[in-house]
Amino acid sequence: MKIREFLPKDLKRIHDIELMSFNQSYGIDMFKKLYDIGTGFLVCEINEYVVGYIIFWIKEEGLGHIISLAVDKNYRNLEVASKLLTKAILIFKNAGIDLITLEVNVNNEKAINFYKKFDFTVDREVPGYYENNEAALVMFYKIN
Repeated sequence: MKIREFLPKDLKRIHDIELMSFNQSYGIDMFKKLYDIGTGFLVCEINEYVVGYIIFWIKEEGLGHIISLAVDKNYRNLEVASKLLTKAILIFKNAGIDLITLEVNVNNEKAINFYKKFDFTVDREVPGYYENNEAALVMFYKIN
């Protein structure tokens, strides 16, 4: 298992993983824009095959944000998401970030529990956050 920087050649694969992971899609164009503006964008490979990704950025001094984290459904429960999140947290820490935020669908118990394992805390619920009108939980993590 290898974590590396996203490359433009990964675009289609990342989009495929997103489509199998979420009800709504950022779309290939948005992924390209995120890459072009310099967000943090990592992928996880197993045997040179991309199986997961994480996108994150520094919102302002001291504050980081996780935009998206997803793993191919055929490679879940192999610690892929854990390795991606751990690497992103390390990058945030090295950049002087002390607070990380994210949003997660209020109905995605598996993701909520995953983030709680990393000591993310629920801050609040945002009704109607997603296009399908479902609520999101805003979660945060304080880097020591």
